[in-house]
Amino acid sequence: MEKRTLLAVVLSVFVISGFYMVQGVFFPPSTPVAPTEAPAPEPSPERLVSPVPIIEDITESLADEGPVSEQRVTIDTDLLQVSLTNAGGDIVSYKLKEHTEGNEFVEMIFSGTEEAHAFTLAFGDTTVKPVQSYFTVTRIADHIVAFSRDFILGAAEEGTERRFRLTKTYTFKPHEYMFELTIQLDGGHSTTGFNFSGVAYTLSFGPQIGPYFEKLDQRYEYRNYYTYANGKQKQEKVNDHAPLKIMNRPSWAAIAGKYFTFIALPYINQYDLEFSAQPEPGISYASRLSVLRLPISGSRAEDTYRFYLGPKNQESLIGYNTGNNDFNLRDMNLIKVANTSGFLAPLETVLKWVLTFFYRIIPNYGVAILFLTLLVKVVFFPLTKKGSESTLRMQTLSPKIKDIQSKYKDNPTKMNAEMADLYKKEGYNPLAGCLPMLLQLPIFIAMYNLFNNHFDLRGALFIPGWIPDLSIPESVFNFAPFRLPLLGWSDIRLLPFIYVGSQLLYGKITQTPDQQGNVQMKMMLYIMPIVFFFILYDVPSGLLLYWIASNLLSLVQQVAINKYLAKKRASMAAANPEPVIAPKKKKKH
Repeated sequence: MEKRTLLAVVLSVFVISGFYMVQGVFFPPSTPVAPTEAPAPEPSPERLVSPVPIIEDITESLADEGPVSEQRVTIDTDLLQVSLTNAGGDIVSYKLKEHTEGNEFVEMIFSGTEEAHAFTLAFGDTTVKPVQSYFTVTRIADHIVAFSRDFILGAAEEGTERRFRLTKTYTFKPHEYMFELTIQLDGGHSTTGFNFSGVAYTLSFGPQIGPYFEKLDQRYEYRNYYTYANGKQKQEKVNDHAPLKIMNRPSWAAIAGKYFTFIALPYINQYDLEFSAQPEPGISYASRLSVLRLPISGSRAEDTYRFYLGPKNQESLIGYNTGNNDFNLRDMNLIKVANTSGFLAPLETVLKWVLTFFYRIIPNYGVAILFLTLLVKVVFFPLTKKGSESTLRMQTLSPKIKDIQSKYKDNPTKMNAEMADLYKKEGYNPLAGCLPMLLQLPIFIAMYNLFNNHFDLRGALFIPGWIPDLSIPESVFNFAPFRLPLLGWSDIRLLPFIYVGSQLLYGKITQTPDQQGNVQMKMMLYIMPIVFFFILYDVPSGLLLYWIASNLLSLVQQVAINKYLAKKRASMAAANPEPVIAPKKKKKH
């Protein structure tokens, strides 16, 4: 019995290791790696434009007197509260009203310093400092605001002056996490092109998308980088050593976190993109997306961009496929940012659908998790029962197996052949008892991904005062800023202790008589739950809730199966009674 159980553990480790190997090959993780230098694409006809003279000198002084101090503008919609500044015409705060972090709205612009703005514009590439001059503010409508300023270039000839006007117009709409930004450059008759060292301007979002986090551990918080071109989404590999330049002009590009995302949709013909994860002041790991507008040959240009900055869920993004949005967008496939990726993506999608179905019946995700766990147990009960029957069959064959092992202990080859013949003769598969465990491993892995990433679990209440958010670990007592040495814990959590108790109880119930005196089995029974206690201490409470419920339901199942096996064992004994050997008669002398 102990060999079969140990074999199950070894196979489980093999399956898990194999799963992650396959996942790593076909679905690489988002952990930053060193980028490889790809050959530059052939220039498209749009890039082969007439050379625009390079402008080396620009003076940020107005021809007439303009603002001399900062002015803030607030845009309020039913979903957003946005704060803009006339210092560069940038966004300094972008809050989501329907999502909270503590008692505050979720802030989507995570800046390390007060000077770090989003949607900055620089006359040049990403190495050039963004414009920080004060712009004139024009409030066009409740949800539309424009920032404008005149700039003077170096004189083309003595006594002449070249000037142009830059205007940044933001348009927000009710019921939308997407907004529109229009960049206008107007040089009139004095400026015939815009080329600042190979770039007309760089529009940059950064330094990081919110909400606030302490660190990126690629498990509980991460950043993925995507581009979408020619109907295919690609996950880009970005590290913190050097920016990654994208020159194939994708339909859109995105920076995605665990629950929120930033998506850029440029509506211009000539541009490059650049992702950067290089550290910036106040932020050890930034996530910046920049649009590099290629040189403009005319005296006027008007470029339109649309940006989505909000939740990474299907409900918010599906409208850009169906046309159910205020920008008349259709078939944009922004939903791919939220779609599950990985080896078990189809299974995770099915589990998510079932979880949502139960939530519609009883609007509590904790209860929905319990129902989902019950359904999984019911579906797998036939396999569990079959595995238990296989265990009973193994016990009946145990004497014959021991005889073979004893008889051929000095000839392993012959012993294995005899064992194979015995299994074939008895119609027994030694792996049958392991099958239920192996089949349920993908379910557990898919459950982990679901509970760790499903947007609707963020902030989902289960039990008030104890489990207010199923997407994070629960806490019954917090003693921060003190942390336990080595472990780094600053919270006392109850669910991990309940998990250990349920696991030990389940192991005790399922322990067979021949395992009770086995030292290895006792170590697995008591040591493994304790090891997993430390591993799972900080996992989302939804995952632990699933595991505890699974243990308790398995315990109930096993009690019922044990009663069934006891009856079956008794019937087998009655059908095949052991022969009674009569004592030999003594010879008469």
